[in-house]
Amino acid sequence: MSVNILWADDEIELLKPHIMFLEQKGYEVSTVTNGADAVEKVENEKFDIVFLDENMPGLTGLETLTKIKEINNLIPVIMITKSEEEHIMEDAIGGKISDYLIKPVNPNQILLSLKKNLDERKLVSEKTSSNYQREFRDLGMRINDRLDWEEWIDVYKKLIYWDLELEKSGDQGMQEVLKMQKTEANSQFSRFIEDNYLEWTNEVSDDKPPMSNSILKDWVFPIADQSPLFLIVIDNLRQDQWKVLKPLISPYFNIDEEKSFFSILPTATHYARNTLFSGLMPSEMEKKHRDIWLNEDEEGGKNMHEQEFLEGNLKRNNKSYKTSYNKITNLNSGKKLVDNFNQLENNHLNVIVYNFVDMLSHARTEMEVIKELADDEAAYRSLTRSWFEHSPLKEVMVKIAEKGFKMIITTDHGTVRVDEPVKIVGDRNTNTNLRYKVGRGLSYNEKEVFRIKNPEEGKLPQHALSSEFVFAKNDQFFVYPNNYNHYVSYYRDTFQHGGISMEEIIIPFVICSAK
Repeated sequence: MSVNILWADDEIELLKPHIMFLEQKGYEVSTVTNGADAVEKVENEKFDIVFLDENMPGLTGLETLTKIKEINNLIPVIMITKSEEEHIMEDAIGGKISDYLIKPVNPNQILLSLKKNLDERKLVSEKTSSNYQREFRDLGMRINDRLDWEEWIDVYKKLIYWDLELEKSGDQGMQEVLKMQKTEANSQFSRFIEDNYLEWTNEVSDDKPPMSNSILKDWVFPIADQSPLFLIVIDNLRQDQWKVLKPLISPYFNIDEEKSFFSILPTATHYARNTLFSGLMPSEMEKKHRDIWLNEDEEGGKNMHEQEFLEGNLKRNNKSYKTSYNKITNLNSGKKLVDNFNQLENNHLNVIVYNFVDMLSHARTEMEVIKELADDEAAYRSLTRSWFEHSPLKEVMVKIAEKGFKMIITTDHGTVRVDEPVKIVGDRNTNTNLRYKVGRGLSYNEKEVFRIKNPEEGKLPQHALSSEFVFAKNDQFFVYPNNYNHYVSYYRDTFQHGGISMEEIIIPFVICSAK
C-alpha cells in the first residue's frame, strides 16, 4: 500500500532531489508552496503524513499546522525550519507535531522520520517480538531452575515487562507464547511456595522473603521516623497494575524505590491485610486480639478492626506518631477524603486504604458489563488505569505532592485470573472463597492443592479440631460437585484471590517523594 505525502515549502523546487529519492522508495509525494494550498489539499485529499515548512509567506507554518489539525487531528505533521529558536519549537510541540527537523535536511533524515511516524508500530512490534523470542529460552531455563525468592521476584517482573511490551506490539502469537510461559512459571512458583512456606512461617529458614507481618516494622516505620508519611494501601493491586499507574503518578512524584514482598497465605483481605497492619500472623492475632479477631466460622465483618491492629503494632514498636486511618470503600467517601485533606496535614502518619481494585475484581465476577470491559489481563489493567486517572485517589495523591509529603504505595495481596476448576467437597461450615478452603473433613485430590494440615504450622488459626487449610494453585479455582458445570461457567475467567500464584503473592511496595 502506497504512502501519500504532502510537502509544503515555498522553496519546493530546491527539494526536488529529496522528492525524487522518496518516490524511488515507493512514496507518493504531492507538493504545494504555501500554507493556504496545504490546508485546501488536506481538506480535499487523503494524506498519510505532512511535511510543513515553518517559514512560508502568507500563512506561517504554525498557523497552517493549527488549521490542518482542525481538519484532521490524527494526521502526523513533521515541522521543518531553519530556526532553532526555542519558542518556535515549543509552539510546534504544543500544536502536536509528530517530529521536528532543522534545515538543511538530508534524504535519510526524511526517510527516518517517515519510518518513525508511519511504521513505528510495525517496527516496534517486530523488534519486541524478536527480543522476546531471544529471551524466551533464557526465561524458560530460569523458571525450571532452583530459584530463591529474590530470583522469583526478578522472573515475575521480567514476565510483566514482556506482557506489557507485547500488549503494545499487538503480536497475538507472541502473547499466546508468553501466556503459556507464565502458566509454566506459576506452576514452578507454586512448588517453590509448597516447599518453603512452612519453613518461613516457623523461622526455620534464614533465607526468607519479606512478608506481610514484617513490612510496617521493617519498611514503613523507618521512613516515618524520618519524615511525615502517607501510606496508601490499594487493595488487590497487582504488579502489572502498578506499572500502568506509574506514569500517572510520575509527574507529581519521584519514584525513589520499587521493591516487592510476599503476601502471607491465604492471600485474602481477612488474613493478609490484617497481618500487614498488625505485624502479627493470623494465629498470633487470634491469641493477642481475641476480642476483635474473628475466625471464618464466626459472625461479623472480618476486616472491621484494621485501625485497632495498626494501633497495637505502633504501640509494640514504641511509635507515638499522630496517626489517622482512612478506609475508602466508595466514591462518596473518596470525595470526602479529598474535601477534608487539610485535616490530615498535621498527622505524622496517614494511612489510606482504598478498596476500588478489590471491588472491581468482585464486580467483574458478578456484573456482565464489567466482564465485557475487562475480559482479559490487558483490559483489566486498562480499566484500573482509567479508574485511577479520574478517581479521588489521584486527587489525594496530587495534594500529597503539593504539600511535599513522602508517600508509600503498596497493597495486601494481588489477584489471578482463574481458568482451571478443581473439585472439592466440604460441609456447610466451609468458607466460600474460591482459592482457599478451611474446614474439617474436606475431600479433594491432594496432588492438586497445597495443604496445611496443621494450621498452627502456617501460623493460621485452628478453627476447630481437625480443621485444615487447602489452597488452589496457578489458575485453579475450587468448585463443589453440585451444579458443577454452572459454577465452572460462572467463575471461569474471573479474577480471584486467596491462593498461590505470583500475581497474588509477589506484590509491590513503592516509595515516592514529591517533586
